[in-house]
Amino acid sequence: MTDHKPTHVHNPILLTRPTAPVAPLQSPFLPDVQTVQLPDGRLITGYALTPVKEPEPHRPRPVINPLAVNIALGGIGFAAACGGLMLLTTFISAVAALIQQLVMLAAVVFGGFIATQVLGSHHGRDRGTVVNIRRAVFKRNNFHS
Repeated sequence: MTDHKPTHVHNPILLTRPTAPVAPLQSPFLPDVQTVQLPDGRLITGYALTPVKEPEPHRPRPVINPLAVNIALGGIGFAAACGGLMLLTTFISAVAALIQQLVMLAAVVFGGFIATQVLGSHHGRDRGTVVNIRRAVFKRNNFHS
């Protein structure tokens, strides 16, 4: 026969509280932890169970006439096209006004150039035949050079 000696199965370990506060980790998948105090003063902590909600009955979507949808979309498209055409005509008229101003500027510059050529002084140019009168000899009312 064997002699049974008592052996230690559990060695007690002293647990100390941590010095830094520990932030509770809350999983987004678990419900919130709640604490309830009973009338005799005991505190009970646990997960709150939310009642399962009944699914709402399926409501059929209201039927919309496809013709009404097409008319509404056509009106929106027409308004957008009109706005775009208005912007386009405004841009074209602005470009036409700019071109008109450039043509007027070119006419003024060209006219000024022509005026300076016609009315300006002509130094060094002959305007015809120059006759030196001092050398001219008049005999019997005839001019002899």
